[in-house]
Parts: sequence; structure tokens; C-alpha cells
Amino acid sequence: MPDKTAEQRRLAQETKDERQVWYFLAYFLFGIHVIAFVMIYAVRHAR
Repeated sequence: MPDKTAEQRRLAQETKDERQVWYFLAYFLFGIHVIAFVMIYAVRHAR
């Protein structure tokens, strides 16, 4: 039978991993928007 500390450690690691996934997703979406705005700017100001 697993002890409580191992379970808590697993849960803490899982929470940390999940947080990293959300940070990655946030940065990814933010980056896509920055690129999109730069492209829109470039297209509108092209001569």
C-alpha cells in the first residue's frame, strides 16, 4: 500500500506539470497573436 508522502509528491508533480502545460499554451497563443498582428501590419503597409 503506497504511503501518503508518495501520493502527495505525485500529486504535487502532476499539478506542476499541468501548470507548465497551461503556461506553454498561454505563451503559444500569445505568440500566434503577435505574429498575426505583425503580418496584418505588414500587409496593410505594403507598397
